[in-house]
Amino acid sequence: MLALRLVRGTHPLVLLRRLLVATAAAGVGFLLLCTLGYAVGHPADSAASTLRLLWCLIPMAATVQFAVAVARTDPSTRPRPGLSAVGLGPARLTAIAAASTAVSCTLGSMVALLFYLHLRGDITGLPFDGAAAELLAADQPIPLPAALTLLAILPVVASTAAALALRPRKSVPVEGAERAAPAGLPWGVALLAVGLAVETYAGQGGEGGALPLPGRFEGSPAGVLIGWILTALGLAMAGPGITHWCGRLLQSARPGATRLLAGRVLMSESRRIGRPLGVVCAVASGGLAAATLYDAGTGDFGPLTGLGAALVMACTMATLLTTALESKQCREHTTEALLRLGAPPTVLRTAALLRAGALLAVFLPVTWLVAALAAVPLR
Repeated sequence: MLALRLVRGTHPLVLLRRLLVATAAAGVGFLLLCTLGYAVGHPADSAASTLRLLWCLIPMAATVQFAVAVARTDPSTRPRPGLSAVGLGPARLTAIAAASTAVSCTLGSMVALLFYLHLRGDITGLPFDGAAAELLAADQPIPLPAALTLLAILPVVASTAAALALRPRKSVPVEGAERAAPAGLPWGVALLAVGLAVETYAGQGGEGGALPLPGRFEGSPAGVLIGWILTALGLAMAGPGITHWCGRLLQSARPGATRLLAGRVLMSESRRIGRPLGVVCAVASGGLAAATLYDAGTGDFGPLTGLGAALVMACTMATLLTTALESKQCREHTTEALLRLGAPPTVLRTAALLRAGALLAVFLPVTWLVAALAAVPLR
């Protein structure tokens, strides 16, 4: 009840972010229900049904990441003076954030269920002249307990992830920790190289081991897709390290105050914004490689594949923007202190532009290079 009252009194932009989480949850719920409909309509093809369910985990993971980022930027779940006196300490605020995340995801899942039943004709008859009847197995009854179980997965996972991400921690300051390279860079580069090697090797292996995407995208070797997954994990692991070195480069060669400020901010925020940047880089490179496959005429993307790809791209970009907002909120005290000391606002804006330019100058070539290497075995 307290979580619902906090929702009513929050800022409209916060409500918009929660509405976006609900929208993404609705898309994931619709994909899960379509997978259930395929399983009901093809009871003898359990392997394909399991495969479609596994492919739904990718947009679900992107949605959970976005939901956690929104929960971290929610101002109603931040410790404030006086809240502990009324029993709203860090642990209780974490529970409220998890409950708010569960409410948003549950709302989206219920919308997905209503829309799915409407397209099947279970509410008001078949719409669109029955165009989606075959895709949604409209001639077969849908087991409601199974549908509700599938729809409950995302709210449970997202709320648990939000609770784990926002749980109270004891921060132990370590001398020189801000200037150290995040430890994931070497492992990320190694995993990226392994993924590209696996993808290249599997791309030369012919048509064996096909692992089709849901929708109409046949003939993709299983090894190529495994290589894509390893490449994405490697970029996500290497993102904080690459961001940290971008900050180091900005401070090289006798930096002025603006470059020094921009570089120090990138170094201190590398762990927060580096991983979403790596994920966006991985998704963009995969999208470019898939576009190459489509242009070559060897792939046919169905409606469910397009919906899943749109969900992944939208959620990863929204997560990056939300994380950037969180980073800005964490620097509010530093920004206010600089302004009180007489720093002109143009210096802060120029430093922000320098940070964005440095990240684009490094991550865009990396994205293009990975996409080009990933597309080689597909041609």
